[in-house]
Amino acid sequence: MAPPSFDLRSDTVTRPTAAMRAAMAAAPTGDDAWGDDALVASLEARVAALLGKPAGLWLPTGTLANQLALSLQSRRHTTVACNPGAHLQVHEDASAAALAGVQVMPLGSRWGYDAQMLEALLDEERCGWPELAVVWLENTLGEGGGVLWPLHDDAARPGVSSLRTLGQLAHAHGKAVHLDGARLWNAHVATGTPMSSFGAVADTVAVCLSKGLGAPAGSVLCGERELLVRARRLKHAYGGAMRQAPAMLAAAGHHALDHHVARLADDHRRAARLAAAIADLPHWEVVPPQTNLVLARVRPPLRFAEWLCAPLRAAGVLCFPNIAREVRLAVHLDLDDAAIDEVVARIRTTLGDDPERFVPRAGAAGTGLTS
Repeated sequence: MAPPSFDLRSDTVTRPTAAMRAAMAAAPTGDDAWGDDALVASLEARVAALLGKPAGLWLPTGTLANQLALSLQSRRHTTVACNPGAHLQVHEDASAAALAGVQVMPLGSRWGYDAQMLEALLDEERCGWPELAVVWLENTLGEGGGVLWPLHDDAARPGVSSLRTLGQLAHAHGKAVHLDGARLWNAHVATGTPMSSFGAVADTVAVCLSKGLGAPAGSVLCGERELLVRARRLKHAYGGAMRQAPAMLAAAGHHALDHHVARLADDHRRAARLAAAIADLPHWEVVPPQTNLVLARVRPPLRFAEWLCAPLRAAGVLCFPNIAREVRLAVHLDLDDAAIDEVVARIRTTLGDDPERFVPRAGAAGTGLTS
């Protein structure tokens, strides 16, 4: 019998706990498309209150939440400013253009951008550039390895202004602000900052229940009530109304909020322990994580992260590149201390101390990213 695998591809791979499954099975169900499911409505109100917003809307995916926020706060032939590694930019299949008719304008780096960069983009509107409609923020930064985008200026990094400063600048110019908070729970736990303080910087905020919180599906988009009324109609137009299923998923969301928020600190602690335990391997440079994502950038002679990910997957450590030259290891609810110990052991045994042996021979097939 093959040894068990440990799935570190993403924190989206978590499975409902037995207690969460029981809550789902016991959930009374209405019809979400009619808007009369009490459990969904209570979850929407609960998350909105946590974020300091008047209203919320349960949605099956974070991508749909982001796309609704963009469509509601922009017009076709306008632009949205975001950092180059934003989920909107690289993981939503060019939906901003296809659905909202909006052009993405990347600023800064995958760790964010600063006020001067945003101001410069705003200045170009006077020179005939397309109008900027939405300023896009993200916390934590997924492609940046779960890095925190600081809320206050005293924690800002070179080239990155605080969320508060950027939100204020955008609003001063009459621009809408959206915060993609898929892992905002991680930022909340890592910093002790109330969710409402993050919510205050943006007009709309989307938070995910199916990553670190471990629900099988669901995100909540929060904002002003009138905007969310329009969002509910657009949800139906985009095919997001799911009849009875959201009631059971809302039960999972309530359970996650009751039991799985504070425990995110365990994921952060285990990610730090994992990073420290593999940092000395010569194959890569490991970045100390701020939250639950561990990034390891391959070193020469290695060119592609997939050259390491493939043998690790074969050894039962399931992982994929974050970008072409980085391995990503996501720590989550399904990985306890014993699992992290075993993951470390398998990584060290599989990779050994000779990176050269993972470099494909000249002329061999499969030498690219997806080999």
